[in-house]
Amino acid sequence: MPQVARARQRALVTAAGPTGAHNAITDVAGVSVGHETVQRPPDIHTGVTAILAGDANPKAPVSAGVYAGNGYGKLIGATQIAELGQLESPIVLTATLSAFRVADAVVSWMLQRDDCRDVRSFNPVVGECNDGKLSDIRARPIDESHVAAALANAATGPVPQGNVGAGTGMIALGFKGGIGTSSRIVTVADTQFTVGALVQANFGGVLRVKGGEVPSAWQCQPDVGSCMVVVATDAPLDGRQLSRVARRGVFGLGRAGASYSHGSGDYGLAVSVTSTATVLGETDLDPIFLATLDCVEESVLDALCAAEEVTGFNGLTVPALSDQL
Repeated sequence: MPQVARARQRALVTAAGPTGAHNAITDVAGVSVGHETVQRPPDIHTGVTAILAGDANPKAPVSAGVYAGNGYGKLIGATQIAELGQLESPIVLTATLSAFRVADAVVSWMLQRDDCRDVRSFNPVVGECNDGKLSDIRARPIDESHVAAALANAATGPVPQGNVGAGTGMIALGFKGGIGTSSRIVTVADTQFTVGALVQANFGGVLRVKGGEVPSAWQCQPDVGSCMVVVATDAPLDGRQLSRVARRGVFGLGRAGASYSHGSGDYGLAVSVTSTATVLGETDLDPIFLATLDCVEESVLDALCAAEEVTGFNGLTVPALSDQL
């Protein structure tokens, strides 16, 4: 994809704190992201985004937490994360009605791994947002090959944003939405940690930038939508603490203007790639909470800045924010 000016390059970011090398969730060591974009214009604009944290292996789970800001959605695998505070598979994002096929494909992918030959049970984690305004969601075009490709494409380094993978058909705050990501470097008790976020932005409300509203001339049921927020860190946190981080991930959407409407499935997932018996104290979490809020807000802005105008299903055209800046 062509290089586009990110939110901080456009001077849209208020909390422009220090970032990792790529200002992405992949700045957290051990985290990789892969996309598979599925487009058959004009009717199909969808895809899959995979996030791997640690080994993504039930034999070596990483600590994780989950929070449902508004549970109008289908976050497959959420209850086991809430119960055990652990993640034992990739986190895969897609479109609403494809989530179940994607979960089955993740199971197939896990079963084929050499290091899972003797595994008899594990918890696939699949999140979704509804891309039914720009893509023929009833066609359910995602199949096992698309999931396998997204997982095979997973890499560290820069993360493609905007109209890619699970963000291909997304709409947020009256503009073309999509995938966005950001990171922050924080210091806790004289130790540096990295916090990174990735969003699948597809929610209603009015965009806020630096305290002011940026209304869109285009609106189509602006209060309907969803957002998946994934936060990763190398700070040593347990599942309960990560559920608190996941909450801040969902709260961060409010900074960007989210309306948290009845029909919006707003979920936060947070993972720590560091396995240690000693976790941070509760008062040490404040810098991580703030970094999470900052990362999520910037991730939303980056998703909007990177997204391009799309004319999709039934001839609907959704404008890009970048065309109005």
